[in-house]
Amino acid sequence: MKFTELGLNEALLKAIKRSGFEEATPIQAETIPLALAGKDVIGQAQTGTGKTAAFGLPLLQQLEKQHNSIQAVVIEPTRELAIQTQEELFRLGREEKAHVQVVYGGADIGRQIRSLKHHVPAILVGTPGRLLDHLKRKTINLDEVKTVVLDEADEMLDMGFIQDIESILNYAKNRKQTLLFSATMPKPILHIGEKFMNDPEIVRIKAKELTADLIDQYFVRAKESEKFDIMCRLIDVQGPDLALVFGRTKRRVDELTHGLQARGYNAAGIHGDLSQARRMAVLKRFRAGKLDILVATDVAARGLDISGVTHVYNYDIPQDPDSYVHRIGRTGRAGQNGISVTFVTPNEIGYMRTIEQLTKKKMSPLRPPTDDQALRGQLKQAREQIEDLLKGDLSKYEDDANELLENYSALDLVSAFLKNLAKDSTAIKVKITPEKPLPFKGDGRRHRRGGNRRHFDHGKKNYRHGGKRREGGRRNDRGHRGRGNGHDFVIKNKKD
Repeated sequence: MKFTELGLNEALLKAIKRSGFEEATPIQAETIPLALAGKDVIGQAQTGTGKTAAFGLPLLQQLEKQHNSIQAVVIEPTRELAIQTQEELFRLGREEKAHVQVVYGGADIGRQIRSLKHHVPAILVGTPGRLLDHLKRKTINLDEVKTVVLDEADEMLDMGFIQDIESILNYAKNRKQTLLFSATMPKPILHIGEKFMNDPEIVRIKAKELTADLIDQYFVRAKESEKFDIMCRLIDVQGPDLALVFGRTKRRVDELTHGLQARGYNAAGIHGDLSQARRMAVLKRFRAGKLDILVATDVAARGLDISGVTHVYNYDIPQDPDSYVHRIGRTGRAGQNGISVTFVTPNEIGYMRTIEQLTKKKMSPLRPPTDDQALRGQLKQAREQIEDLLKGDLSKYEDDANELLENYSALDLVSAFLKNLAKDSTAIKVKITPEKPLPFKGDGRRHRRGGNRRHFDHGKKNYRHGGKRREGGRRNDRGHRGRGNGHDFVIKNKKD
C-alpha cells in the first residue's frame, strides 16, 4: 500500500519521499489509519518492520503546534533505541517543525533538565528509568499528553521495567490514546493492554519468513582468533558486489572497520554512537555503490532497505534468532540470489541450531579458502581492473612505458603491476579484541520466558541484549563481481 493512501498530510508525505520510502510495510499500513482515528492499538510485529514510522507518523500529524506542552511520550527499553527513535521522529517531522527530545540514563540529567526547561518538546522519547527520574523531580509534566507509545514492550518486560511503565502511565492520566508494540505477547504485556487501554485494536503481522530459495546460507566453524583472516579470504574469493558485515558490539564494528580498511578494503561502519549525520553519510555512500562493505550492529542496521546487497557476513552469530532473519534478509531481494556466511565458534553451535529451527533450513558448512585461493581471487579482480584501465586513453603514458620496456621485460612489468594490485592482505596483521562466546545451555532449543524470544542472563543487571552491553584503496573494482567461487568450499554431508 502506498503512503498516499493512508490519510497522511502533505508535509509528512514529503518527509517520507525524502527518506526514500515508497510503500508502507504491513505494520504501517494497518496501524497508521487506526492511530489517526484515535484508537488504541496493540501491534505485534518483529523488530525491523517499520514500527517507528507506524506510530511516529500519526503522532506527528496529530500535534497541535500552538501548544507549548508535551503531547506525546514514547517509551523505549534501551538508550540506543531511544536515540534512534528520536532521530527518526525528528527526520520525519522536519517539515512539521516538530520538537522531539530524548532522555535516557547514563547522560547528564542536569543538561537534560536545562534543555527541557528551555524548550518544552512536543514529543518526548525516553527510557523508563530516566523518565521516572524526571517525573519525580517534576522536570516534566505529562498532564497534557494525548498519546503514550510503548515500543518493544516484551523487551522492557525482560528488563524488569513493567512497574516503571505502569507508573509512567499513571502520570499520563489524561491521555486519549495508548499504542503498544511488541514482538511477542506474554501475559504481563496483555495485562497492560487490559488495564490501561480502551478496547484496543489488535494488529498482528505474520513473522518474517525467508525467501530460502534465493539465499544460500553457510556457516564457518572457527575459533574467535581465526575469524577475521577467514572472512578476508572469503571476501577475496567471493568478490561481493555489496556486502554487509554484522558485529555484536560497537567496539567490534569499529575494530572490524579499521581492520578491513587497513587491508585495503573499501569499508565503513555504523553504530549507535555515531551521529545521525555521519550514519546517513555512510549509508548514502553504500547505496550509491561508493562503498563495498558496510559493517554494522543490529541496532544501527535496523530498518535498512538497501538493494543490491549480495553477501551478508555474520562475523558474530546473533543472540536472537529473529535477528538472523533480519540480517540475511538484506540480501536475496527483488528476485536476486544472495549469500550469507555465519561464523560460529564451537561453543555457539547451539545458537546455530536454534536459528536453523526458526528458518527451517540447514546452513551448509563452508571450508575456508586457503591463502592461495584467496590470492587467485585477488588476481582475478586485479586482471579485471587492468582490463578496465586498458579501455581508457593511455597515449600520454607511452613514452615512460617504452623507457621501462627498454630496461625490463613486458612479463616482469605486468607481474609487478599485478603484484601491486593484488596485495597480500594477510601480511598486514589485524588484532580484533576477543568477545566471549554467547552462553548457551540446552539441547538446541532456547529457554523462553513467557513465550519471549530473547536471551538473557539471570537478573535485570546482567541483561545481555546488544543494545545494553557496551558495543564496544585496493580492492574490487566494481566491474567484476562473481560470487560463484564461494560454493567451491562447501563440505558435503559433514557432521559437527
